[in-house]
Amino acid sequence: MNVLFVGAHPDDIEAACGGTAARYAQQGAKIFFCVATNGNVGSTTLAKHEIAAIRKTEARKAASIIGAELLWLDFDDEFLIDSVETRHAFINAFRIADPDVVICHFRQDYNPDHSISGFIVDECIHMAGVPNIKTDAPPTKKGIPHVYFMDTPAGVGFEPEIFVDISDVFEKKVEMLACHKSQNDWMLSLFNYEMDAFLEIPARFRGLQAGVPMAEAFRPSYRWGRGFVQHYLPDCLAAQQGRK
Repeated sequence: MNVLFVGAHPDDIEAACGGTAARYAQQGAKIFFCVATNGNVGSTTLAKHEIAAIRKTEARKAASIIGAELLWLDFDDEFLIDSVETRHAFINAFRIADPDVVICHFRQDYNPDHSISGFIVDECIHMAGVPNIKTDAPPTKKGIPHVYFMDTPAGVGFEPEIFVDISDVFEKKVEMLACHKSQNDWMLSLFNYEMDAFLEIPARFRGLQAGVPMAEAFRPSYRWGRGFVQHYLPDCLAAQQGRK
C-alpha cells in the first residue's frame, strides 16, 4: 500500500498525523510526505532563502525516521493559491506517490495554506489518472484513492468521524516533530506557545473521545467516484462508539 500525506508546511504532517504515519510504516506501507510550501517566512532573524533551506533539511530528517519519501513542492509560505501551476505540481506529486490512501488538511482549517492545500487535494486527486493532463510523472492507473482529512490545530472546528490509536507510537511522533527545531522558535514568536502544545494534549483529548490513551482524528472525504472504507486507516476506531 502507498500512503500520501499532504501538508501545507514543514511539520504539519508530523504534528497532525505523525502517529498515523508511523502506524502505516509499521505495517509495511510505502509512505510519502508531500510538503506544499517551504516555510520561507517562518523566521524573525533569517532571510527567506536561509530559513527555507533549514526547513527542507528538517523535513527530510523527520520523514527519514519512518522511511518516508519527501516530495517538496517549494511554494512560498503563506501565499499558496489555487492556480494552474499549483494544480500541476500537486498532480505530479500524486502521480509520483501513486497512493491508495491520501491524508490532507481539512478544507476549513484556520490557515489559508492549510485549507487551500486540502481543497486542491480534494478537488484534483482524480486528475492524477487523466492522460491529457501532462506532468513529469506519468498518469496513475489504480483509480481514485481514499481521501481523509487530518485534524486541525487544537481540534478547532473539526468533528472527527474516525480515530487512529497512536498510544504505542506517540514517542515516534515526538521524535519526528522534534526534527523541526527552527519551527519551535517561530511558534513562540507568533503564538506564544511551543510546538509541544500540539503533541500530548491533543493526543490525550482525542484518545479520551476514542476510548484509548492517545489518538489522532480524521474524517473522510465523501465524493462521488471514491470509496470510503474505514479499515484503510490503521488501528482505526469509529467516532463515538470507540470500537474498532
